[in-house]
Amino acid sequence: MGIVLGPNRYGKAETRVVRVSRGADGTHALTDLNVSVALSGDLEDTHLTGDNAHVLPTDTQKNTVYAFAKQHGIASPEAFGLLLARHFTASQETITGARVEIEEYPWNRLGPHSFSRDGSLVRTASVEVSGATETVFGGLAGLTLLNSTDSEFSGFIRDGYTTLAETSDRILATAVDARWRFAAPEAEFNAVFSAARDAMIDAFTGTYSYSLQQTLFAMGEAVLEACPDLTEVRLRLPNKHHFVVDCTPFGLDATPEVFHADDRPYGLIEGTVVRED
Repeated sequence: MGIVLGPNRYGKAETRVVRVSRGADGTHALTDLNVSVALSGDLEDTHLTGDNAHVLPTDTQKNTVYAFAKQHGIASPEAFGLLLARHFTASQETITGARVEIEEYPWNRLGPHSFSRDGSLVRTASVEVSGATETVFGGLAGLTLLNSTDSEFSGFIRDGYTTLAETSDRILATAVDARWRFAAPEAEFNAVFSAARDAMIDAFTGTYSYSLQQTLFAMGEAVLEACPDLTEVRLRLPNKHHFVVDCTPFGLDATPEVFHADDRPYGLIEGTVVRED
């Protein structure tokens, strides 16, 4: 039985690029990205013998990100990722596959050329090009949501290790990580992002929740209903637990108004909502 090289890829991770677009009226637009490139193809020799003849340096990949941001601008993370992935696979004979993953950090406008960072929300995109196959994912991370009521949790399995009390009224909080797949590699990416984000927020806000799993499905379903360009939504929802603080020892009433926000351990709910053919 021999030992052989398995699947492999290499690239330049986390190239930070900030693009300032200068309008004729003096108004600036700001795009802030973190770009990671990974390439695959005819790369066996570099692993087995150290022959780098088929290797496009990762420093070149970094420079390409900067040059393309200058030359082409950044219409959206998805479009920029497609531009890069198509370039690497089309321009290099030894490179047959490219994956580009992008995080975009949103900024709020304060004036013509002034901005403030928009909280913890990060827009995400992932593009893979291999031969004639192109796959595009959009998404977001760190969308923190909280309902202070309209959430229950009861009727669950109880065994010898169960101490959790059932509740008919609790805080439901999460930090959403979502990833959605486009049916085709061309779409109105910015419009889809806004519609998907708003649909998730509306579903979270408007769903009376008996479990975070139920809320997850409601959010995914809302995204697919709002965005016909999407075929599936993958959601990762940590349950950000809030526990009532008992203030009765201090001579105060038992109304649940003060909570302890506990960061770990936490429940983690994951699921994919898919559009059927």
